[in-house]
Amino acid sequence: MDFSHDILPLKNVLFRTALRITLNREDAEDIVQDTLLKLWERRDTLGNIQNLEAFAITAARNLALDRKELAHNKVIPLNEQEHDQPDKHQLSVHESLVQEEKINHIFELINQLPEKQRTAIQLREIEGKTYREIADIMNTTEADVKINIYRGRNFLKNHCNFSAAEPSSL
Repeated sequence: MDFSHDILPLKNVLFRTALRITLNREDAEDIVQDTLLKLWERRDTLGNIQNLEAFAITAARNLALDRKELAHNKVIPLNEQEHDQPDKHQLSVHESLVQEEKINHIFELINQLPEKQRTAIQLREIEGKTYREIADIMNTTEADVKINIYRGRNFLKNHCNFSAAEPSSL
């Protein structure tokens, strides 16, 4: 196992996972560092792990949940990342503002979800994980994952106040 080849490419996924839980950029960066450090310390035994990505995400998730609990559930709105924004050169100023408002509204709604639903939605919709992978990461069953995603999607659909004439962002 090559640490720089197998582990370091996971840092962006680990960051997004930690950020969705902590809602704090600095905490998420610290969690990624702590996770990578823990993985480095265990590098000799990582070859025995069947799904290294799931193991790393689970470690980051657990660290993020611990940090969130210590911070007494301090909520800071999630800022969209630059690569998540639409290409503004292709949209008119009005379209760009409307799109930006929709994205901000969706992020606000995602931040309102319970932690399990928020994590499941992130892993499925943003990271593209399978139900099995999500179940492994969250240490639960596929049925629970499906229920959390279903409830999260319903909440988002019911709270998106976009007009029927506009295409939905979900």
